Amino acid sequence: MAEAQPGTMLSSAERFVSSVLELHPRLAVFDCDGTLWSGDGGKDFLYWEAQAGLLPDAVKEWALPRYASYMRGEVDEETMCGEMVTLHAGINVSEIEAAADLFIRNVIEQRIFPEMQKLVKSLIDDGCEIWAVSSTNNWVIEAGVRRFGIPKEKVLAACVACENGIATGQLIRVPTDEAKAVAIREIIRRVPDAVFGNSVHDAAMLELAKHPFAINPNPDLSELATERSWTIYQPTNT
Repeated sequence: MAEAQPGTMLSSAERFVSSVLELHPRLAVFDCDGTLWSGDGGKDFLYWEAQAGLLPDAVKEWALPRYASYMRGEVDEETMCGEMVTLHAGINVSEIEAAADLFIRNVIEQRIFPEMQKLVKSLIDDGCEIWAVSSTNNWVIEAGVRRFGIPKEKVLAACVACENGIATGQLIRVPTDEAKAVAIREIIRRVPDAVFGNSVHDAAMLELAKHPFAINPNPDLSELATERSWTIYQPTNT
């Protein structure tokens, strides 16, 4: 990061990025929706797919009312996140990946928090190992975090087994709530120096971190972060 010239003031975004880089983390974990970009990419992809005609009619007719039930609190978080990836069963993975990349380009790119993109890229340049952990399907997350320089091998997201290039309905993982912390312990197998998240569903993995950061926090996480003296940062373009 370039140093400010004498007599100039750093912006809040620059101060935030600098404050993280000064910790010299060697391992950092990021949630994605609401943390690296605004909004809920999982929900938006579902509606985008339905409108674009990429989902079979029978799936669309089931999935949209089902999501409405989730929003009313009638379906739990883990179940809904799992179903939002298994509904792709029978679809060619290459088609899903192409759709996810188009969705990211047309919808999510304009919602990326610039300072979070700068932070991730700066951490990578500093030799920090970066992982993305999300309850949104892996196709969307992999496409999204490529814009940050994070490879798909460093993504832990909701995913299903694939056979002969076709998505199945067999879940592998749904990283939400405690399952995010479980995924970190089982796959990364190290204590993160820094973890970044935006909702109470990230609380379990934030608790693992030496330095937890509540980014663009929902009210539930904001309250928890205040109670536990975690760093809270509000990106400038929310």
